[in-house]
Amino acid sequence: METPTEPDGRLAAFGHQLIEVHLWLREELDRLRADVDSFLDGHGERPRELRAHCLTFCSALTRHHTGEDAGAFPALAERFPELRPVLDELRRDHHLVTEVLRELEALLDGLAPGAGPGEARRVRTELDTLAALLETHFTYEEKRIVSALNALDVPGWAEREPDFLRTDRR
Repeated sequence: METPTEPDGRLAAFGHQLIEVHLWLREELDRLRADVDSFLDGHGERPRELRAHCLTFCSALTRHHTGEDAGAFPALAERFPELRPVLDELRRDHHLVTEVLRELEALLDGLAPGAGPGEARRVRTELDTLAALLETHFTYEEKRIVSALNALDVPGWAEREPDFLRTDRR
């Protein structure tokens, strides 16, 4: 992803970059769901590869949310105090997502070839829960903070990609 800059070299459009990261995370989750469905139908990857794919996705999502909580949200709260309730809600969502990720990882740890219908339903339900939670979270976040992110001028961020935009997806 190319980072847009203004003529003075200042990093611009953090909000638009956030949307790009969300799109990438949505695509990765769709891929993971397809891999799980394929495995559970008896046609997909072995559990080891499936778990690795899940851990990669979970790690990227965790880095994104940790970067928001530690970097973007404090900068937004300082510059736009009226957004503090929104940012608190987004942080609560991050905690819910973390819990769902833990449950998903535990389920995938126990996933064996030829998983039964009950196990398949539990994995699929957890992925559906994660997808619904993330879609609601991403949509709310995009509607409420993108314009504020685009207005930020944070010294030092022009020299590096802010942590909340990092997923190591390159």
